[in-house]
Amino acid sequence: MKEKELKKLRKKITESLRVQKNCPEQVGYVDSSSALVDAVAKQNHVIFGRRGCGKTLLLFESTKLIKNERGNLIVYINCEDYKNHSFPNVLIEILDVIFDKLASNIGFFTLIGRKRMAKKIVNDIKKELGDMRKRADEQSEAIREKLSTEHNDSLRANIKSDISGVGVSASDSTKKEIERTYERFDSKIDSLNRFLPKLKKDLSTFFQLIKKIKFVFIQLDDFYHLRREIQPYVMDYMHRLCKDLPLYFKVATLKHVSTLFIERLGQPVGAQERHDYQPIHIDFTFQDFGKTENQIKSIFYKYGEMAGCEKELVDSCFKGDGFRRLVLAGGGVPRDCLSLFITAFDNSSEDYRIGKDEVRLLSLSNLDRRIQELTNDSQREEQHSLLRSIYTIRKFCIDKKNNIFLISERLMQENENIKKLIYRLLDYRIIHNVGSAFTHKSQSGDTYNAFMIDIGCYANLRKLYGKMNEIDLSSRDAKEQIRSLPIITQEDFDTIWKSAPDDLLNEILSKDDE
Repeated sequence: MKEKELKKLRKKITESLRVQKNCPEQVGYVDSSSALVDAVAKQNHVIFGRRGCGKTLLLFESTKLIKNERGNLIVYINCEDYKNHSFPNVLIEILDVIFDKLASNIGFFTLIGRKRMAKKIVNDIKKELGDMRKRADEQSEAIREKLSTEHNDSLRANIKSDISGVGVSASDSTKKEIERTYERFDSKIDSLNRFLPKLKKDLSTFFQLIKKIKFVFIQLDDFYHLRREIQPYVMDYMHRLCKDLPLYFKVATLKHVSTLFIERLGQPVGAQERHDYQPIHIDFTFQDFGKTENQIKSIFYKYGEMAGCEKELVDSCFKGDGFRRLVLAGGGVPRDCLSLFITAFDNSSEDYRIGKDEVRLLSLSNLDRRIQELTNDSQREEQHSLLRSIYTIRKFCIDKKNNIFLISERLMQENENIKKLIYRLLDYRIIHNVGSAFTHKSQSGDTYNAFMIDIGCYANLRKLYGKMNEIDLSSRDAKEQIRSLPIITQEDFDTIWKSAPDDLLNEILSKDDE
């Protein structure tokens, strides 16, 4: 009986690992804060969280609640579908989806005269959008290629320079090219900007005609898939479109891979946090390991309920420190923890129990998958710098034989490259946030941020067996121990960065330094 129930649990988890529309029954969003309440509110929101934290699940769960209120309409758009589209076509296509949804919800029982007028409004808008799409030129793609080429030439010329010279921040030549790109965007979006007042006026008339539609919630999922240079323009237009109309945007994205606001020529472009939208942070980090561990356990129990498994049976899947190790290897991210469980379950012995060693054996392939996600989602000119930063931090921690490192808050404020690299690795679960504002026992004056490197960075290195100092984050004195850990400095970054090998990926994923 136990084997049958556990296999049913495995099946339920497998079917729900990737949240998609029209997929089998899924576990509801486990909300230990106010995220779900906020997501259904008539307010503009941006949902921030690392990959696999449940941003899409939160949107889907909020959709069920929003639809319970009569007059609410949901427009769901997966931005990954438009990741390679040119600008402003990507914005035109997003608007087209919105008006398609409005057209399909005019209603069979709407008075004939009102229905005819509403359909004409939508059709006229769609025709105008279609004409704009035809007029949109392709120069932005040529500019992007030029930008990429110049950046790569700069990267090759500085391949052994320090991190302050080569990072994800733009060089002077790249900044100029980005500015030219924005100038081109200003020109290309001009017709859409001139069209906006009429668009909003027509929308206002539409809502007066179609009384059954009272509020429209526009969900833009995986917004970070849009090219970074066009993101503030899309956000800017959506914000202005929604203003003074019963429209609300709900954007889900990665915080540090998104540019939602810029200033150009003294004018704001995009949407500002707290002013134009309210943030919803759904991430559980290792700053409060106990809370994160309980959150992941609650999710496992929810799947157990769906599979008809008691909590005790779910708990019996783990032995010793197995579950805690699973949470660490998963970075506290629900999807990663569930995915690791499936693979460990398949590789476990006949008693289907997962321990520390089973998780350790899977950690390297888990790191490989995260790096692939990072490189796939990054622009080509960024990829080498990101891999170089992983190598730098990994080597520092291995040399110091500590899985947690400290970095000065002042250094992150002064060095924009290091700050951006750290944040990017956080978003992709290659390092994990342990805490901030730490003081160090041997240093005075500065405060420090603490980060843990992913277990996959070192768990397969035989030379480190029993020698790596791994802080037990659940222990009472964990924070006190962290105050004595190694500090990575600007000099450390520069020295290791310049000595990095050519085959970075192979080095990062090596099983031993032989």
